[in-house]
This record gives sequence, structure tokens and C-alpha cells, in this order.
Amino acid sequence: MSVNTNPVVFSRDGSVATVCMQGRHGNALNLDLLRGLGEAFSRAATDSRVRAVLLTSAGKLFSPGLDLQELLPLERPAMNDFMSLFASTLLDLYSFPKPVVAALTGHAVAGGCVLALTADLRVLRRGAQIGLNEVKVGVPLPYGVTQLLRETVHRPALTEVALLGRNFSDDEAVAAGLVHAVQDEDRLQPYCREQLDRFCNRGAMALTRTKSYLHQAAVERIRAHDDAHRDEFLDCWFAPQTRRRIEEIVASLTTRNG
Repeated sequence: MSVNTNPVVFSRDGSVATVCMQGRHGNALNLDLLRGLGEAFSRAATDSRVRAVLLTSAGKLFSPGLDLQELLPLERPAMNDFMSLFASTLLDLYSFPKPVVAALTGHAVAGGCVLALTADLRVLRRGAQIGLNEVKVGVPLPYGVTQLLRETVHRPALTEVALLGRNFSDDEAVAAGLVHAVQDEDRLQPYCREQLDRFCNRGAMALTRTKSYLHQAAVERIRAHDDAHRDEFLDCWFAPQTRRRIEEIVASLTTRNG
């Protein structure tokens, strides 16, 4: 199907469902992509044949983060609505009851990194980068994102990842806790399928209960506090210096793609 009509494709092979992003602007996160992810994971959750999910992407990138080209023109109320959808999508994926393996076929930065962090097991293509660059742009990490980081990234790496906005690749990404493994391109999908099969060979109810217990504290914190902190993100997003930086990024992307 056309990437313009279906930014997220759902398929099933036996007990494994694949959710594949093929959206605009290298799978940048916009309304259509977030809605597509929500629909695909809802479908996987309600299909009793699905025991585990592969989250992956088509193209050279896993995801470069928020779709700045589409979000820049939004006024504050519309941007608030988008960030609310972004937060609820992340929470739905993080609290998804079945095991999820993310095959990071290319760079996963900013919101793309956050999306990957919702998975139970993350595998990065060798040479690809993963990291969070929000502070470089001038916006804070949303509250919910910081809670995901606390649960996934190794504590000694939090300063480099969250406060300095460094990108990681290969073994350094594993050492930081951003990913669990790195594979060459030709081994990425087979390796992920092997891990999915391992999950499928465990008791489904046992996995669901254990996963919910592991994630429960972070999910409760996010649900209790995320909305209250959204204005802090928006204040930074609409600050003049941040707007100028985003405009520069969008201009460079337009020139590159033109």
C-alpha cells in the first residue's frame, strides 16, 4: 500500500504479529503514524492468535522523532493535543500486555528512541544510532519519557543520554542500556524472530502478569503526573529561541529533500 494511505502495516505470521512503520519523512512521528500504531497494537492485543509483536520499519530510518515539518505550524492548543496523543500512545505501547521486540533497522533518535524504549527487547542494526537530542533543540524530555528512561537506561548513562543528548551506536548503545543487542543488517530480522519465538515458547499468561508487575510503578507515575507537566514542555517548545532552532532544522530538511 502507499505510504501516504497506510503509514503502519500490520501482518501476522503464526503467533507473531509485525507492526511495520512506513510513514512520511522517514517514519517521523505525526498524527497519522501515531494513530496507525495505536490501531495496529490494539489489533494485536485483541487477536488471540498473536503471542508476541515485532515493531519495525521500512526505509533507511527506524524513526527520526517528532515530525517537525508537520508540527511547526501548529498553534499551542493543537500542539497540546498532539503531545497528549503522543503520551497516550507511548503509555499504551509500554503497557501492552504481550512481549514486544523492536528491530531498529536504522537511526532511532529523539521520539524514535522513545518509541523503541517501550519495547521489551530492542535490537539495533550495526552502525545505526540511537539517542535523545531534545535538549539540544531546546525542549525538555516529557515527564513520561523520563520515567521510561529510568526503567530502561542504565543509571550511569542517564546524564549522557538525557542531559547531554548524545547518540550511541553498536556496543556503546548496549552498554548504556538503550538496546539489548546489535546485529548486522542481514542478521537483524532473523535474530529478532529467534527472540520472538523464545517469548512464544513461554506461558502467555505468566508473561503478561510478570510484564504488568514490572511496568506497574512507572505506568502509575506517568498516569498520575504526565498531564500536569505538559505545559512545561509547551512553554519550551514555543519559546522564541526554540522556534528558531526548529525552523532551522525544518529548513535544512526541506533543502535536503528538495
